[in-house]
Amino acid sequence: MAQCKGLILSSRLRYVQEVHGEQNSQRLTRELTPETQALLERRVLPHEWVPFSTFIDVNVVADRLFGKGDLALCREMGAWAATATLPRVFRFFYRFGSPMFLFERAAKLWSAHYDTGRMETRRDDEGAVHLSIYDFGAPHRSHCLSVLGWCVRSIEMSGAKVHSAMEKRCRLRGDECCELVANRT
Repeated sequence: MAQCKGLILSSRLRYVQEVHGEQNSQRLTRELTPETQALLERRVLPHEWVPFSTFIDVNVVADRLFGKGDLALCREMGAWAATATLPRVFRFFYRFGSPMFLFERAAKLWSAHYDTGRMETRRDDEGAVHLSIYDFGAPHRSHCLSVLGWCVRSIEMSGAKVHSAMEKRCRLRGDECCELVANRT
């Protein structure tokens, strides 16, 4: 069973609470699976490993309740997480460095956040950023959209503009990896 750190799960819960309010946060909790509810009742710690399925449950239910049911809200939650949870030291690199610096560090730190898969990064000749997720044990579109939102917001925090961002390849469609591409201007 794939696992992720509690920080990833708690950032989605914080998003709902801060953007949609306490009442809607409670509504979300009531709609989650009994397993996810039980986990949240005991308070998840940021560095604790939790089942990845709980992250998916929170994403999917939040999108159904507060989005359009198409998982697009997952991208917004990923962007919000980039702003809200990145340490201040990385924000310095956004302002004065390249987003690729952060993406390269994120790829190296993948295993600190997920117990499965790996992320590789590259920039192509046109300057587009490619994030590829290989061998992830539980691929889900809500996760890819979350990572894409995080990527786009990270680029924007560096002062660049993103004119398009998309899922280029997806393991759920039979591709060897999930590849996310953000084209900057």
